[in-house]
Amino acid sequence: MNELAVYAISLAGTPYKYGGMSPESGFDCSGFVGHVFKQTLGESLPRSTAEISRRGVKLDEDSLLPGDLVFYNTLNRSYSHVGIYLGDGQFIHSPSTGKSVTVVNMNESYWRKRYNGARRIKP
Repeated sequence: MNELAVYAISLAGTPYKYGGMSPESGFDCSGFVGHVFKQTLGESLPRSTAEISRRGVKLDEDSLLPGDLVFYNTLNRSYSHVGIYLGDGQFIHSPSTGKSVTVVNMNESYWRKRYNGARRIKP
């Protein structure tokens, strides 16, 4: 597992906060991804998930590596949610109000139905 994935896992349990961008205040999904990329790669990502989805290189699901971004339609619009792929079909994300940063299986039916694609961000 790479440094980016290890750092992301170290933030598990951080509370969700809409608009949140730090471990102290909490994270929303794009704030979480942006924080991890800035801290580990020095890479500044756009603030919105839709904008992030246009960065980097588009990937087939079978090409995913730890640290790649996975995108989902969770708000009845494409690319409304983002997480970081960890390997073995798992990704980490900041899900929603009342929850915290957690690892989930992207093959669970909820995520499988909402999968929009993946991107690899190269610094």
